[in-house]
Amino acid sequence: MQQSAYVLVLYYSRQGSTEAMARMVARGVSTVTGFEARLRTVAPVSAETEQSADGVPDDGPPYCSIDDLRHCSGLVLGSPTRFGNMAAPLKYFIDQTSDLWLSGSMIDKPAAVFTSTSSLHGGQESTLLSMQLPLLHHGMLVLGLPYSEAGLMTTTSGGTPYGASHWAGADGGRAMDDTELQLCRALGRRVAQTCARLA
Repeated sequence: MQQSAYVLVLYYSRQGSTEAMARMVARGVSTVTGFEARLRTVAPVSAETEQSADGVPDDGPPYCSIDDLRHCSGLVLGSPTRFGNMAAPLKYFIDQTSDLWLSGSMIDKPAAVFTSTSSLHGGQESTLLSMQLPLLHHGMLVLGLPYSEAGLMTTTSGGTPYGASHWAGADGGRAMDDTELQLCRALGRRVAQTCARLA
């Protein structure tokens, strides 16, 4: 039985804002015929940087496996911002992908990134750029958001050419506005459309 084509939407979320973005990205993916979105998350890590959770989360999407990455048509990676970089649990997972790098399994697959920050100028763009680095090392085709997306010119909160972003507020309670929602969906749609063109 042949596996259906999917875009992996892989994220880590602590307070729920990045998860909400991931769900909007997945909606964008699902608008492209022939592709489904596969939502996956990663386990938290302890201070000793060891995975600190059981193999199956209590709720939400399953934890990502290396095979989820190996067999995806494209990847959209999301993380909250931590001092201008991705969160440790996501970095810990990506650091375990050396076998995929050695085999070249991710070469020429489209990829994109998204992030959520608690402050408006809290490192959205540096996080997005730093998240792209391992994707480039894997030989992936890194996509951003083009300025044909009108929201990039009107946003007063999140949204960059490097990927979707969201300003969640200091307590993480600020919901995405219409522009942020639209840009998340546009990012997922663009990755899936690029996968379709390459197929």
